[in-house]
Amino acid sequence: MKAIWNNQVIAESDQTVIIEGNHYFPPDSIKKEFFKSSDTHTTCPWKGIASYYSLEVDGQLNRDAAWYYPDTKPKASGIKGYIAFWKGVKVEK
Repeated sequence: MKAIWNNQVIAESDQTVIIEGNHYFPPDSIKKEFFKSSDTHTTCPWKGIASYYSLEVDGQLNRDAAWYYPDTKPKASGIKGYIAFWKGVKVEK
């Protein structure tokens, strides 16, 4: 699977985990140079507290377009640290 934004592959892996229709990419599969830490956090009742990244590609910024769970609740332990996308990021084979 590939995550693409602004015509740039920002993550690529054949070992994503699909939960609630989202592909979660392993932490070592992202191209870190495009990811900027964000202060945004949200809470999922069964996964835990999500942290976010903004994406920057070719001078364009996509705020909070990626999220991950640095610590998860027990039922979501399989995606601890894995990254998922939204806000116009295409995930395709």
